[in-house]
Amino acid sequence: MDFTFTPEQEALRDTVRRFAETELAPLAREADDTEIFPKHLFRRFGELGLIGVRYPAEDGGAGFDKVSDCILREEMSRVCQAFSSSWSGHSHLGIWPIWKAGTESQKERFFRPGLTGEKIAGFALSEPDGGSDIRAMRTRAEKVEGGWRLKGSKLYITNAPIADFLTLAARTRPELTPDAISLFLVELPNPGITITRLKKEGIRGSDTGLLYIEDAFVPDDCLLGERTGTYPVVLESLVENRVGVAANALGMAQGALEAALDYAKTRLVRGKPIGQFQAIAHKLADMAAEIEAARWLVYYGAWRVDQGTLDAATAAKVKLVASECAVRVSEAAIRIHGGAGLMRDYPVGRIHRDSLVYVIGEGTSEIQRNLIARGLGL
Repeated sequence: MDFTFTPEQEALRDTVRRFAETELAPLAREADDTEIFPKHLFRRFGELGLIGVRYPAEDGGAGFDKVSDCILREEMSRVCQAFSSSWSGHSHLGIWPIWKAGTESQKERFFRPGLTGEKIAGFALSEPDGGSDIRAMRTRAEKVEGGWRLKGSKLYITNAPIADFLTLAARTRPELTPDAISLFLVELPNPGITITRLKKEGIRGSDTGLLYIEDAFVPDDCLLGERTGTYPVVLESLVENRVGVAANALGMAQGALEAALDYAKTRLVRGKPIGQFQAIAHKLADMAAEIEAARWLVYYGAWRVDQGTLDAATAAKVKLVASECAVRVSEAAIRIHGGAGLMRDYPVGRIHRDSLVYVIGEGTSEIQRNLIARGLGL
């Protein structure tokens, strides 16, 4: 078994780390305080080819694999998860279904401008009453002359307040079956859609919205792939993205460890760094060991994606372990900082708040355990 990254993957890591430390890090505190995402970053993501890392070269992407995608996510989340969340909501969930199932015209209108960061996308799936149960979706799409009329609501939609369009899921028939769920490309603003920016405790620098959809018209050419029943595209996207989200969590855990280690080496008690006290040293050792275990599970999951063998239970294991690791490690980092860990001048409080999002978002830890148990035949 070969656990080494390729020279190309190492070069990607170096590029993303430099970008994150020089361009993202200086903006992280202000974005967290103001709860506003710096929109110009989407153009920078596009210029650097970061949006297209996962897409084939013939479609305008960089042609990298899922392992490389996870490297990018780890490095960005290590510095600021809010920025990585907005990037992910756009580059994977927002435009990935268009690349996967869209017509050539839809790709020209939505996918390619999304690849360059010219247009910002969001993925409107979650609903107020549905939670993680996609089949309980209540948003409806009714066929009318020249298009569709949409009615319903969507909750916790990343990028919605700043998006140029949404890839939005709606039920095209009343029965609770997968082939009754379809995806629509909804350009914004739309007079039938009201978007409210939500105030959050975690990933505050990533814009998140609540959508009220009241008789919103969408033309026929904005039904994804010009066909109904695109639920399998949604499901495939979500399963793979659980591995990606795990890489985000891994990056947060690594960022928290590095902050705690730096503090432990410079904070003096009785004339010596607190890292020289066994209690602190052991805590840091446990954090490092847990992160290393999560790291190789994440990249194993990414390798499974690249081999075409990823299953729902494995994706759930990867996401569960990495997200819970990020919560534990970031809390430990706060404890090592002591009172300083509660101050905004240090990043560990922000990292902890951000990490809590991912034991809930993209499928709660309880949902992941259900999927793992199902894989055990229970």
